[in-house]
Amino acid sequence: MKYRKLGRSGIDVSEICLGSMTWGEQNTEQEGCAQMDFAVEKGVNFFDVAEMYSVPPRPETFGRSEEIMGNWLANRGARDQLVLASKVTGRSERNSGVDHIRNGARLSRDQIFSAINGSLKRLKTDYLDLYQVHWPERQTNFFGVLGYEHGNDDGVSIEETLSALHELVEQGKVRHIGISNETPWGISEYLRIAKEKGWSRVVSIQNPYNLLNRTFEVGCSEFSIREQVGLLAYSPLAFGVLTGKYLHGAQPEGARLTLYDRFTRYGKANVEDAIGAYVCLARDHALNPAQMALAYVNSRDFVTSNIVGATSVEQLACNLESVELTLSDEVIVAIEAIHQRYPNPSP
Repeated sequence: MKYRKLGRSGIDVSEICLGSMTWGEQNTEQEGCAQMDFAVEKGVNFFDVAEMYSVPPRPETFGRSEEIMGNWLANRGARDQLVLASKVTGRSERNSGVDHIRNGARLSRDQIFSAINGSLKRLKTDYLDLYQVHWPERQTNFFGVLGYEHGNDDGVSIEETLSALHELVEQGKVRHIGISNETPWGISEYLRIAKEKGWSRVVSIQNPYNLLNRTFEVGCSEFSIREQVGLLAYSPLAFGVLTGKYLHGAQPEGARLTLYDRFTRYGKANVEDAIGAYVCLARDHALNPAQMALAYVNSRDFVTSNIVGATSVEQLACNLESVELTLSDEVIVAIEAIHQRYPNPSP
């Protein structure tokens, strides 16, 4: 395993981070624990979860992924050897199914304090290494929306949210803070306020990034590099479609897009052609398509860690092997050519 610095925190995190949103829905607790055991054995020290998980979010499974991770931590011990990240849920206008969280979650001070206390209890720990805002409170373009339309109600201000997060750092419940599903303006605003107020500075941003969605490169990647707010890339395999297993209308038994119809981001025009091109490229060079896709994400200098999810230890083993893969110049050139042909078909 390879390691990188988490922003300016001084913390070393594994190049691969283990995501957990399937635990408690697609995966049993036993399966989730088996994944964590295997990941640690292979050098992974970075785990990512969120209060709203399992996904798809339902009242019956709210907080279940954190509970599974917490039970595993309690049995394993050695908490200080791991880097734990979770997220606070905000306003749900663009993420249906989370109205049950705190009777309508917001990013206000009181709600953030309530959320962190719940997460710490479920995770059976006194502190989080990284606490992230899951998505913006304000109306803006995220979750696959490219065009920006200004709203009249920006909701709870970033200043109030950041003030609450800073208090958590001062109290020792959180070591560092991050943002997720954010825009260039949002990154800038968090950094501006932190500098002006002397508050805690965000160390990371967790946004989608994969061969089908490289929109992060347009405005956010420069912030990541210049301000050391590294990308924690989620959905690096685009919900598994970059493995090629859904090509030509296939619906593998037990697979996420077979089970759930809420995930439509990777079913748009030109997606099938783009996936086919990437899969053919991988096979032409005797590469596993999933490992090629992950290795590309790993190679970007604005990426701090690549968040992989799996529903089996076998899938996880394949994903972790991507850290040993260095793509040739020929493969990189071919990837860029496909990207020019099918630019961001699934933002």
